[in-house]
Amino acid sequence: MTSSPQQTAPSRPAIRARRATAVLCAGLGALALAGCAGAPPTRAPAAPSFYDTLASANMKVDANAARDMISLYRANNGLAPLVVDPALIRAAQAQADSMARAGQVTHGLTPLGQRLAGQGVTMRAAAENVSAGYYTLAEAFSGWRASKPHNANMLMREARRMGIATAYAPGTKYKVYWALILAD
Repeated sequence: MTSSPQQTAPSRPAIRARRATAVLCAGLGALALAGCAGAPPTRAPAAPSFYDTLASANMKVDANAARDMISLYRANNGLAPLVVDPALIRAAQAQADSMARAGQVTHGLTPLGQRLAGQGVTMRAAAENVSAGYYTLAEAFSGWRASKPHNANMLMREARRMGIATAYAPGTKYKVYWALILAD
């Protein structure tokens, strides 16, 4: 009588490794077939606008990309999405321009509520993030997330509207000045 080796079930890591190998092989096969399908694309796909450098006089931040980025972050934290508000964009642009002219990061001497009222904005709650030196929306967003007070503003429960703007001042230390205003 011969004995056969005892069969043991493969471990979970071994199963995962086999599946990952199968997926990798299938992906490589698909890429190989795609290479035979025809001529390569004439240009590479465009990078998302949140990677565009704003260190140029003719560049402006993409408010819709900012809204999408911040709204997704808010959704991941159980909060409502934001809409872009033209009046808040005007207020943010005025703040960014003011900082660029002064060459410094500041909320200014006039309280945010008064500045917003001057732009015709009605609200019960509002918050403002100001910063400088970030050249892309992705950098500014990452910086705001890493700063406890800026992050708290982006996660303000009452916020439903936003405005964002940048100003470029090449002769200053920071070059690009940012203002983000959130309101209910």
